[in-house]
Amino acid sequence: MNITATRFATKTRTWLLIAGLTGLLIAIGFLIGGGFLYIFVVLAVLMNVVGYWFSDKLALKASRAKPVEPGTLPQLEGMVQDLAQRAQVPTPRLFLIESEQPNAFATGRNPKHAAVAVTRGLLQHLPPDQVKGVLAHEFAHIKNRDILVSSIAAMVAGSISAIANILQFSLLFGGDDEDSGPLGLIGTLATIILAPLAAALLQLAVSRQREYLADATGAQLLGRGEPLANALETLERGAQAVPMSVNPATASLYAVNPLPRSGVATLFMTHPPIGERIRRLRALDGDSSMRLVA
Repeated sequence: MNITATRFATKTRTWLLIAGLTGLLIAIGFLIGGGFLYIFVVLAVLMNVVGYWFSDKLALKASRAKPVEPGTLPQLEGMVQDLAQRAQVPTPRLFLIESEQPNAFATGRNPKHAAVAVTRGLLQHLPPDQVKGVLAHEFAHIKNRDILVSSIAAMVAGSISAIANILQFSLLFGGDDEDSGPLGLIGTLATIILAPLAAALLQLAVSRQREYLADATGAQLLGRGEPLANALETLERGAQAVPMSVNPATASLYAVNPLPRSGVATLFMTHPPIGERIRRLRALDGDSSMRLVA
């Protein structure tokens, strides 16, 4: 599969998953009925809109990132300017996180308000071509408007969770079996338990597809996938060896998950398996149509 087909397939899977989330929300609302539910759905939507609008400020503050003063990191600044030109996006604000773990993330509600944050460890422990590979991955998130896509998925999933919470309170404080509405008691219990779980799994699947898409787009920006593939190997080793104090709510932003994970927790990972990401990137290097994004 060539780079164009890879990107198209990943985008298609993303929007099918979002359609699945939306369909789940509509189905639950149709079965339950009741106008009071819309109040809580609107609240969930508003919370996600606020989170999307201020995503850059919230993420940068949570990571304790500091602005990079112009001229202090000329090699990094040169890479950022080059990739911005290749991706045809405005040059994002650049931030530095004082952490030994090599990692990076991009944030911002659109390309005009984007920011890229890198850790001190990324600059110290990776050669320049791998640093540029990681930056290309982050520029791909900016170019593909992944904050917007993630916000849509979070908004729908949040609405489903809000409905489940309402049903839970109605069971606890609302009365007997006859008050459980069209779903019945068993259906209500199933909705409370299964709907948020299904929504969370679909939302995680969206996140994983966006990571695959960012890898493919990043490789296209570079003209090859090997630098990013090598960088992911280094970042994964660093994430396992060097602890990093990260708010779990922002962990999904990073190029690789910066938090320790094992066992059942791996089922709820926002990132695809590193080995699969690397395999796909190296497969792209055999694609004769690999070229810079026009």
